[in-house]
Amino acid sequence: MSRPYFRQVPNFEYVSRLTESKNISDYVTVKNLFKRAKLRPDIEGNLAYFQNYTIIGDERPDNVANKFYDDSTLDWLILLSNNIVNIQTEWPLPQRAFDEYLKNKYGIGLNTEEEIYNNIFNSAHHYETKEVRNNSGTIIVPAGIRVPEDYKVSFFDYNLDRYVDVLNVAQEVTNYQYEEELQNNKRTILVLKSDYLRLVFDDIERLMPYKKGSSQYVTETLKRGQNIRLYE
Repeated sequence: MSRPYFRQVPNFEYVSRLTESKNISDYVTVKNLFKRAKLRPDIEGNLAYFQNYTIIGDERPDNVANKFYDDSTLDWLILLSNNIVNIQTEWPLPQRAFDEYLKNKYGIGLNTEEEIYNNIFNSAHHYETKEVRNNSGTIIVPAGIRVPEDYKVSFFDYNLDRYVDVLNVAQEVTNYQYEEELQNNKRTILVLKSDYLRLVFDDIERLMPYKKGSSQYVTETLKRGQNIRLYE
C-alpha cells in the first residue's frame, strides 16, 4: 500500500492574506508541517531495529525505499530513520550536482576551467598526519589528525634508547579529497528493518490525527486558525 508522507499530515486552515481575497472570512488550507512524524525513542535508540546501508552512486531516498520496502513512497521513512531534515545538505549530492558545487566553491576568482580543476584536484585543503609507530608497534601519532604542513614529531624509543625525530608526518589532503570524504560520510545510513514497519505506521496513525477538545478542531484531519481579521 502506497504511503506518501504528506498524505498522512493533517491540514490547517488560516485566514487568507492574499491580495485578491475579497472576503475577510476566506481561508487557505495548508499542510500542518509542525505536525512532524518521529520514531519512538525505544526504536530510534536501538540499533537492533535497523540495518546499515551504504548509498550507491546517485541513489535518492525513494530509490533506497523501493530497494528495501518495494515502495518508493516510503522515502520519508529513510530520512526519518536518519534524522535528515534538509536533504540538500544531509544527503550525498548527485555526481553532476557535486561537480557544480566544487566548481562554484573552488572556482571563485579563477578565469579558466583549467585553473578551476587544478585548484580542485591539486591544491591542498589541509594536511593530516600519517600513522607513526615505534619499533614495538605502538602508535605514537594516529593517522588523520589535522596538522600544519611542516609538522614533525619527536619521541623517545626505548628499544633504541634514544630520541627519534620523524619528519614528513603530514600528508596533503586536496580540496577534492576533502569534499569527497564529506560526501562519503553521508553515504552510511540506517534503514529500518521491514519487520518493524507496522509499528511505525501504527504510531503515525495514532499521532497525526487531531484530538477533539481544541477550539481550532474541525475534524481529525483539519484545524482552523482564529480569524483575527474579524477583530481588526
